Amino acid sequence: MTTQINTDFSQRIVIQPDDYRWVDSPMPGVERMMLDRIGDEIARATSIVRYEPYSEFSSHTHTGGEEFLVLDGVFSDEHQSYGKGCYVRNPIGTSHTPKIGKEGATIFVKLQQFDEADTQQKVIDTQTQSWHPGLVDGLSVMPLHEFGSEHVALVKWAPNTQFNTHQHWGGEEIFVLEGTFHDEHGSYPQGSWLRSPHLSRHTPFTKENGALIYVKTGHL
Repeated sequence: MTTQINTDFSQRIVIQPDDYRWVDSPMPGVERMMLDRIGDEIARATSIVRYEPYSEFSSHTHTGGEEFLVLDGVFSDEHQSYGKGCYVRNPIGTSHTPKIGKEGATIFVKLQQFDEADTQQKVIDTQTQSWHPGLVDGLSVMPLHEFGSEHVALVKWAPNTQFNTHQHWGGEEIFVLEGTFHDEHGSYPQGSWLRSPHLSRHTPFTKENGALIYVKTGHL
């Protein structure tokens, strides 16, 4: 039977670090926390993947594209090495062979979610990119990708920042990279993943420790 995890995209989903359940991959030393998934080894999937030092993954082709952000360590393949904070997009038809070094690596990764016409391959070191002012005081934005209605960015929230109530056209997905993100529905510490459906609404804010989040909108 095909693996199906959080496949109802009309529902709001929240997963926090206490909810993590790591699952071994077919390759030794590689574990996954599956956030959403439709399919088995070849799947439309959103996951956190943890690689032990010196682990490897078999060569594979991205039949639906691959997008990932390095959360910790150094992720490497035959093309180059990607340190913490690197954002990578490998479009449909690309391939690689991950081979991890002594640091190990943890990545947030989305598979088989590219539009066929979205063919731009990119590597962005977010540690060296500049930030732009956000829509309210205390908010800074680093755009990462844009195609059609889909927008991807990092958003840095200063402590005690309040954002406007807004509606998510095409949905919104958030992964909390640092600090704690809040809205009227709850509090989301580092490592939390939120997926909010089309036309959902919220009023986000931060408290004393601020937050850094990955945000994707317009894709659901």
